[in-house]
This record gives sequence, C-alpha cells and structure tokens, in this order.
Amino acid sequence: MSESGRYIRPSWDDYFMEVADAISKRATCDRGRSGCVIARDKQLLVTGYVGSPQGLPHCDDVGHQMKKMIHEDGHVTQHCVRTVHAEQNAICQAAKRGISINGATLYCRMTPCRTCAMLIINCGIVRVVCEKRYHSAEESEAMFKQAGIELDYVSEDVLKYTEQ
Repeated sequence: MSESGRYIRPSWDDYFMEVADAISKRATCDRGRSGCVIARDKQLLVTGYVGSPQGLPHCDDVGHQMKKMIHEDGHVTQHCVRTVHAEQNAICQAAKRGISINGATLYCRMTPCRTCAMLIINCGIVRVVCEKRYHSAEESEAMFKQAGIELDYVSEDVLKYTEQ
C-alpha cells in the first residue's frame, strides 16, 4: 500500500522473488531452505528447491551429510552435500521438460555457488537476482561479471546459517 492507501502491485522482480520464497517451503535441508524461479518475458518457466536427488533420503529425515572445504587462504567452510541446490533443480526441470531457459532471469535466495554459477552461465541465463549475498560469493560474482551476466541483489545482507 502507498501512503494514500492505494494498492501498489509488486514489480516483476518482487513478484518472482515472492514465488521463489514460496517454492523454498518445499526444501528438505534446514541449513539453507532455498527456492529458485527461472522466468523470461514476465513468464515463469520452471522452479526448483533444495532437496536430495529423487528417491534418496532427505536431510530433514536423516540429518546432514557435511563436508569440510579448505580454501586457498586456509580458512575452512562446511557444506551439506546431501542435497541438490535449488538452482540446479530448476535447471534440471527445464531440461526434463524441454524448456529453453536461454535469455532468462534466475531468481534465488542467495548468490549461487561456483558450480551453480557455471551451470547458469552455460544455460544462457542473462540475469540473476538474489535475495541476499552468500558468505563467500566473490568467485561466483567474478564469473558472472566475466561472462556478462547481470547480477542484482534485493538486499546487501549476507545470509547466515548454522555450521557455516
């Protein structure tokens, strides 16, 4: 609502981010319940959320499968590797259904990881809109810049979650 009390429709970015938020409620890993929407020409094409591969156990049911990663500068981060990321699942849905996502915009909860960024680049996605920054987003941000992919953030906040 505006100050005059008149209803204001959400922008297309706000609309698709709200849909991505709704999709995230299906996620099966409580470390980063995330949803993703891929849209083109103001039309939703596919969605995805964080979850284990079909037929495999979910974090919510059996716990996390944590792996530590040692970075070049020596700092260590932990990642749950039981799940497929929301961006990856959305891209898989497009492939399974024969939907071209070339020229599309991807909406997601946080800066895509390095692997997701590479997939996004190769799929021909031209813009990525993130709700927040990921705690180690620099590599993905640099790849998007080099590939000419527009990257926008709704908030400059860094997403925090347990066992980061």
